[in-house]
Amino acid sequence: MKQWLLFAFMSSCIGPVAAQQKEPVDYADPLLGTSESRWMLNPGATMPFGMVQLAPDNQGGVWKSGYEYSLNNIGGFSHIHSWTMAGLSVMPTVGALNTRRGPADGPTTGWTTGYRSRIYKETEKASPGYYAVTLMNGNIHTELTSTTRAGFFRFTTPEEEELHILLDLDIPFENTAEILDAKITRVTDREIEGYSKQKWSWNEYTVHFIARFNKPIEHFGGWKGNQHLRDVKEVAGKGSMGAFADFNTKKGEVLLMQTAISLVSIEQARLNLETEMNPFNWDFDAVRSNAKKVWNGMLSKIQVQGGTEEEKKKFYTNMYRSYVARTTWSDVNGKYVDVNEKVQDGNPDSPIYGCDALWNTFWNLNQLWALVNPDLTSKWVKSFLAIYNTGGWLPKGPAGIEYSGIMEASHEIALIVGAYQKGIRDFDVENAFKAMLHQQTTPGVVTPENGYAGNKFFESYMKLGYVPTEEGQVSNTLEYAYDDWCVSQLAKALGKKKEYELFIKRAGNYKNVFDTATKFIRMKHRDGSWVKDWNPYCCTSFSGPGYLEGNAWQYSFFNPHDVQGILNLMGKDEFNNRLEDGFKKSARYNFNAEGDLYDRIPINHGNQPNMQAAWLFNYSGKPWLTQHYTREIMNRYYGSTPLHGWLGDEDEGQMGAWYVMAAMGLFQTDGGASVKPFYEIGSPIFEKTTIALDPTYYPGKTFTIEAHNVSDTNRYIQSARLDGKPLTKPWFYHADLVDGGSLVLEMGPEPNTNWGSKPGDAPPSMSNAKR
Repeated sequence: MKQWLLFAFMSSCIGPVAAQQKEPVDYADPLLGTSESRWMLNPGATMPFGMVQLAPDNQGGVWKSGYEYSLNNIGGFSHIHSWTMAGLSVMPTVGALNTRRGPADGPTTGWTTGYRSRIYKETEKASPGYYAVTLMNGNIHTELTSTTRAGFFRFTTPEEEELHILLDLDIPFENTAEILDAKITRVTDREIEGYSKQKWSWNEYTVHFIARFNKPIEHFGGWKGNQHLRDVKEVAGKGSMGAFADFNTKKGEVLLMQTAISLVSIEQARLNLETEMNPFNWDFDAVRSNAKKVWNGMLSKIQVQGGTEEEKKKFYTNMYRSYVARTTWSDVNGKYVDVNEKVQDGNPDSPIYGCDALWNTFWNLNQLWALVNPDLTSKWVKSFLAIYNTGGWLPKGPAGIEYSGIMEASHEIALIVGAYQKGIRDFDVENAFKAMLHQQTTPGVVTPENGYAGNKFFESYMKLGYVPTEEGQVSNTLEYAYDDWCVSQLAKALGKKKEYELFIKRAGNYKNVFDTATKFIRMKHRDGSWVKDWNPYCCTSFSGPGYLEGNAWQYSFFNPHDVQGILNLMGKDEFNNRLEDGFKKSARYNFNAEGDLYDRIPINHGNQPNMQAAWLFNYSGKPWLTQHYTREIMNRYYGSTPLHGWLGDEDEGQMGAWYVMAAMGLFQTDGGASVKPFYEIGSPIFEKTTIALDPTYYPGKTFTIEAHNVSDTNRYIQSARLDGKPLTKPWFYHADLVDGGSLVLEMGPEPNTNWGSKPGDAPPSMSNAKR
């Protein structure tokens, strides 16, 4: 009896503790970093790569618009938060009908300021797949959740009210679109359908939508500009317009609204809605639980032990961000609109994706996706090839499945090659090689919709071996050369000797713009002479001369495939001294060039061209500085609050993915595209990290990274063992990771300058690839 009582007492003590144990999804905070964030990153309810990214908007049509945490109001909850794209904003209001959104700095209700409402900030809650807030206007508690292509709203009104649900098509955002044609129709007393044909610059697309309610609509109407239309069946026009559905609600009553969208047709939007929402039978909490389950399944593929609660929050939030900002644009049955505006029947199990450019994702997203979600990497490759098959070019940033021309080079090539080299090969490899060959041998073109496909300035690059300053930025030379190297590596893996020889030679074109006198990458004229009036530290604009979103100091280290080649040209001492001096100067600014003032911040982690910098010491004989400065960036640059998440431009999860890789102590400077991919080693944050390996693609079950005695102070590697055997180099092969096993590191407070620093210890580069 006493033993039973003791067991019961212990169970009562242990039970609550076990019940409170957090899962990975519980650490992910969608509100983190939502001050000064981009349109694509917000605290809304969405699924991985969701078509519907249902989120609150509170700003006007400005740079980094969408949601700003420090603004205490909301102007609507819109469905699409993709680069250059928006669609269908929903807003609940009470009282006199007001169809004007109102300015971001006028958050009180009333005709002069619009339907925008202040919020009770303490009621604002966000978790993966869920967002909630109470609006001061009517005290309407508004909750959002979603599936991949459908949204679910739950509105709770505390008093008896006439509730207006506004469907606004005119949405201010970073790239506010012109509404060319639109129509919203009341189909039944519980259902509304419509479309909005929109255009911004080259990106023209039509958002089709369906909305249904759990109770009958009392009144339906709409507006066009300042003109109100009441008790009509249909609203049609262009420009600023929308519709409203009115409901008489009782005290404490809940109104449910389900929505879905499609770029194909209204019928497809309805199919998306019925397929994804009908199984839940109007159960909001069931949809929310499903979203949480999906997100937890994804985040749980990496399990961490040790570390602080804040470090776990940063880790899983950054991992969450790596999957949240890019978009599925094919419907549940696979249909999508291709680059020629034709409807295609795609594979329902392999979506067509849209996004901003994959500019330098080889230093973040490519690595994470291929390691943790090779199935998703496979789908991205197939999506690129589907676009190539219909449009003739690989897309560098297929916003709405259009050729955008955003950013330079064709770094989708790195993702495709890296996938193949890591054993992700369930796609048409010969077709992929054909697509790359076309991309890297044919000058780019303006597309019919005024977008751009392929590489700019490529004719001169192929003829001269560099991009002359009269035409474009010298940094393009470096980026083209890297893509050439990627093609060479796939050619080598496929036994295509002729193509390998062509592209491995072109991969050395970076040397054509390296000035051995100044030891900098330098702008060059068409006649071969150097640009004279030149400052290697000076800032440039997005489209300014010389260096894309960077300067000569930063781009002189930009050579992903051949760090050893730059070491040879610059000299080891100059390389190390310049790089370390840059880190020391930049630490006081937390490694972020605020306002893109590149001349002040040599190491600018806030933009893509510089994100490999801390890992370069592994190549130059000082791996302890890689261990030190990757930690410094994780500590200083990355935060854990809404006001401090990422200091720079978090482009669709790239900075998030960098953090996840660095926190595990892994990186691939060459993007993982070499014939035998490898990982460089940094300073892991956690005592133990367990990576679940996908059995479809990788032979092992799990790979663990153990860091004994690790802490922020004990950040330096003293010794290492890979699968039980001593590891004396600061890198190891991908094949040794994916067959399962462990990396065990002994950590300490002082650098072990003998580990990984001997001649021959550096990771492979093009210039020492024969070793």
